[in-house]
Amino acid sequence: MNIKKSITRQRRHHQIRQRLQGTKKRPRLCVFKSNRHVYAQLIDDEQGKTLAAVSDVELKKQAKSDVTKSANLKDATAVGELIAAKADKNKIKQVVFDRGGFKYHGLVKAVADGARKGKLKF
Repeated sequence: MNIKKSITRQRRHHQIRQRLQGTKKRPRLCVFKSNRHVYAQLIDDEQGKTLAAVSDVELKKQAKSDVTKSANLKDATAVGELIAAKADKNKIKQVVFDRGGFKYHGLVKAVADGARKGKLKF
């Protein structure tokens, strides 16, 4: 990754985090994507705890498929649906969406759409 791209993403993420804060009733749904994988977490910022976490690596291990492949939109949507299911187990209905400084398209949008499909409200 280009260093300038990385720095601008971190700057965007910092600006977003100044405005967002997750609580126990409405945690922060944080999305991170690398070149190969997509991760999503539900975070309670008041206590500094992660309530639930999901990645496409877990999905690929459950399906016993190749873990080294890069993530695609189908995997990202499945990550969103799985984080919504875990949120439902914890009796969480609403979240604050944190896109992690990434632009809202592609994999980040697919995670959000999957979470909405799993009845999670932003």
